[in-house]
Amino acid sequence: MIIKTAQFEVSNSDYKKCPDTSKLEYAFIGRSNVGKSSLINMLTNHKKLAKISSSPGKTQLVNHFLINDKWYLVDLPGYGYAKVSKSNREKFGQLIKDYILKRTQLVILFVLIDVRHDPQKIDLEFMEWLGEKQIPFSIIFTKADKLSSSKLHKSLTSYKKKMLDRWEIMPSHYISSSEDKRGKDEILDYIDELNKNIKLE
Repeated sequence: MIIKTAQFEVSNSDYKKCPDTSKLEYAFIGRSNVGKSSLINMLTNHKKLAKISSSPGKTQLVNHFLINDKWYLVDLPGYGYAKVSKSNREKFGQLIKDYILKRTQLVILFVLIDVRHDPQKIDLEFMEWLGEKQIPFSIIFTKADKLSSSKLHKSLTSYKKKMLDRWEIMPSHYISSSEDKRGKDEILDYIDELNKNIKLE
């Protein structure tokens, strides 16, 4: 898939205020500072579509971006950032849950994982919750350019082993880098395939 147009449409703090549309949605989520904004900008060929900040926890709303006038890329608030107040963490948490569980236009959730780190409890528990709720998701391992080929292989092998402690099979996953554009074609082709095969009732 080639992204020709990508434009910001709306930000909101209530899933009920999301666009009233039949267009399919693909949402991206991850712990703060996982490289979500950089990945979105890389996928859409726009350096400033999603705002990149040196301060983790910048995304605090559900952000909708209209892609090729046909589908939405949705940027969700990050989770697990300790410096956000407890009340705000709870508010963001409820916003995320409401969107994921109640937004019928959502096709799949992309869970972003920093490939440089050992499996984190918060990520594993979040994906387990998605499984319990039967929410389709795929993993995108980010920042692959930061590791050598051997270390990248070792990290991925370790992560798969940890996942298989709880999962029968490893969820579908992609290796990405916003620096060298690794994974871009694979992720967009996957979305394109889903767009062709899924119709909202």
